[in-house]
Formats: sequence, C-alpha cells, structure tokens
Amino acid sequence: MRNVGYALLQERLPITAVPVACPALVQPTTRIEKIAHTLAVPPKLAPDADDLLGNVLFALKHEGINLSILAQVLPRIPAIELEAALKRSPNGVYIRKACYLWEAFIGKEIEQHAPVRGKFIQLFEPAQYITRSGARNSKWRIEFNGLGDLTYCATVERSPAITELLGHDIPGRARAFIGSLPPLMMDRAIHWAYLHETQDSFAIEREAPTQDKSRRFIQLLRQAHDRQPLTEDYLVALQNSTVTNPFDLAAAFRHQQNHLGASGIRGAAGISYVPPPPELCRELMESLMRFANEAPTQIDPLVAAGIISFGFVFLHPFMDGNGRLSRFLIHQALCRAGALENGLLLPVSVAMKDAESLYLKTLQTFSRPVRDFWDVQWIDADTITLDFKGSDALYRYWDATPCVLFTLQMAKHALEVDLREETAFLEAFDTLYKAVDERFDVRGSELSKLVMMCLSNDGVISKNCRKQFQYIASEEVFDFIEQAAQQGLEARRALLDEDHTVEPPTERADG
Repeated sequence: MRNVGYALLQERLPITAVPVACPALVQPTTRIEKIAHTLAVPPKLAPDADDLLGNVLFALKHEGINLSILAQVLPRIPAIELEAALKRSPNGVYIRKACYLWEAFIGKEIEQHAPVRGKFIQLFEPAQYITRSGARNSKWRIEFNGLGDLTYCATVERSPAITELLGHDIPGRARAFIGSLPPLMMDRAIHWAYLHETQDSFAIEREAPTQDKSRRFIQLLRQAHDRQPLTEDYLVALQNSTVTNPFDLAAAFRHQQNHLGASGIRGAAGISYVPPPPELCRELMESLMRFANEAPTQIDPLVAAGIISFGFVFLHPFMDGNGRLSRFLIHQALCRAGALENGLLLPVSVAMKDAESLYLKTLQTFSRPVRDFWDVQWIDADTITLDFKGSDALYRYWDATPCVLFTLQMAKHALEVDLREETAFLEAFDTLYKAVDERFDVRGSELSKLVMMCLSNDGVISKNCRKQFQYIASEEVFDFIEQAAQQGLEARRALLDEDHTVEPPTERADG
C-alpha cells in the first residue's frame, strides 16, 4: 500500500502542512471509496508516485481543495508540464483549477493553446464545502467561492453534523423565543444572558471579573448591536476595554512574538501554541477583518462567527485579551448579520464553560499540528527563542470545520438549554414568590432571597438557611415554600422533557 494525492505530496516533498484527515491510500479495491478514515484507491486509478501534477489533479478531483498543500506544491511544478496537460484537455475542470491556482501562487502566467470554453466552474465544490459568491477569473472561467480569498481562506466541509445543525436556524429560533416572552420577562432574560456571558467568558480564562471589569465587558457586548465594522483601531479599543492592567493595553496589533503555555509544564514542552510571526499576523488580520465585515450577511452567520472567532484566536493579534475578544466576535458577527434583535444575546460562553474539554479539543485541531513547525528553545522563564520552520500557508489556509461545528453546537445549547432554563427559572421564581406573598406576610427583599435560595437548592431550604431567616419567617413559611417549589420544579422538568431533550455535545471535534 502507498499514499496517493495529498498524502503522497506531503510524504514526498519538504512541505509543511497539517496532515490530511482522510488520506488517499492504494488498496485492493475495485473503486475509489471512503473506508473508515482513508480514501481507498484501486491500483489502476492511482497516479505514479513520481508524477506530482498527476497527484495534484487526482487530489483536486477526489479529495477537494487543500490550499495549504497546493500553495506549496504547485510552485514546484514547471509551467511546461501544466501547459502540456492543458493542451491535452483544454477545458478540463481540474487542470483549469490547477493552472488558476498556479498563476495565483506564482504571479506568472501559463500559456493557453486555445481559450477555455464553456460555463464558469466554482473552485470549491458547493456539495462538499460551504461557499459564497466570489471573484471570477475569465481566463480560466473559474469563480473563487471560498470563505476568504487567496491571502487568507478557511474551509468548512458540509459534514452531516454541520448540515443538521444549520437546518435548525438557531438565530431565527432565538429571535422567536425571545419575542414570545412578555416584555418584562424578556428584559430579565436578556439581562441574565449578558451577566452570565461575561462571567463565564472570564471564567474560561480562569479569571474572576471585578465589578468594574464585568460592567465594561457588558458594555462591550451591547456595543456589538451597533454593527461597527472591524478595524485595527476598533479592535484595539475593544482590547483596551477588557484589560485592566495598564501594561497590557495595546496600541496596535502586536509587534512581537507571543505564545501560549500549558499550565504546570515547564520548558519548551510547556509551549502549547505559537501564533504567526508579527508581520504575517498583521497581514492576515487585514484579510480576516475584511472577511468579518462581509461574510456574516453572505453565508450563515454562525458559520461566519465560528471562522472569525477561532481565526482571531489562532492569529492572536494582541499580547493579552485575545480569548475574551474571540468569543465577543461570535456575538459581533451575529449582530452584523442582523440575526439578533432587541439587544438579544446568545450566551455561548455559558455553553462553552460547560464544555471546556471539547472547546480545548477544538482549539487543538489546529494548534497542535502547527506547534510542530516551531523550534522552541527554552533558556529560562524570561528567555525563550521561537523559530518558525513552516510555511506561511499553515496560517493562511486552514480547515475550520471542527471550529464551526463547535460554534453551532454551543449556540444550539445556549438557546435550548441555558436561555430556556433561565427563563423557566424566572417563571418559577415569579410563580413561587406570588404564591407565598399572597398567603404570608414576609418582607419583599427577604422573600426574594428565600425563594431564590430554595429554587437554587433544588426546592429545599437548608438548615443553615432556616437558621439564618428564623426571625424573618416561620417554619410554616419555610415548609410552604419548599412544597410549592418542589411541585413547580417537578412540573417544569416534565414540561422541559416533553418539549425537547438536549444532551451535552459529545461529538468529536473533527466532525
């Protein structure tokens, strides 16, 4: 057995790219078919191992578009080879794609023996990838329909899980749900969402926000509804509003190399991820911002949000505050698309906090393989040398499929579990408070505390709570609150079970 297509190109050439998820492999089969995590290829259909162009054309036809590999392989193929293949098949779909990309990567032209005829073809197959309309190249009659451009482009495959989640129309259902609430209940639910989105976004970074930090981050979240386009100045202002240490305030995108470390591990092994060098980071941030300002209104806004959020954290344009800003950008993308109204916020950070291991696994689908292309020398805690041995294409072209899948999962969980459960909790609180208030004379502020404690403790008023409030309410009041709360909680559970069943996301991050 031997590799074919992209896997062979990675094996035979000194290129640096993330290993392909489903490598093509020559096997004793009669047709090309996917078996487990490989693409089985019969020997008679496998191009020769020394035929680079043949393997490129095979990969384009049977494996799709991998710009990270193609950007490094195509410049190694002489123009004369492409011209010869083009002469044999002047209107061939895959040789046209190869020639188009060769010219884009090299900056030179390939001679055509005859003009290409026929309709325009799309570079990315819409049945395999999520795409958007893009620029057309008349010479090759190809439309670039990727999620970005040839300076920076993510790919998102139409996996069954992503297709299923997109069918839920999560933003539309969120608008309908909030719109169905009475105005006062809607305001309280949205207030809860802002507060807990803030708390859990900080908690993911292992921080407990001060009151001032919380206030500023909530203001930041509300600003997203202004639909302000992303610029360097705007992102710097956002970073400054989330960071309190004056030494960490940014004036621009970073001009020095940064890195992320794994907690509790010393030395080079403790460096878990290294973002692109500063010059490349700045260039790619320009491309990402351009995408962020266009894509949310062109494709599903949650797909755009996943690319923007994870793309931002992988580029890491600031020395501090990148994590919180990356999650803010999910909200910003949804607002820019007009997907959220009336100040609505989907508390995705609340869902992410409950799925931290899956969040980390999703980040690692990109960070782990890229880390292998950095030479890290640890002298001491203050002296670390970082030398990039890879190609720019590693950061320019990346597979965002697991990141978009995770974003969709968290948005669905935020709507169907977190937001709905909090609304149900508020309704239970109102019902219980009213029932007690109509029967007993208890001071309003103290009654609110009692009801909240009881509902938060699964319908039980603890002994300590009874002792704390013994001069405020009688045992009869405590018993009544418990009984009514447990009845209400039981009815609430039954309603939720009847309405829907939502399990915590457990699907593999690679889809």
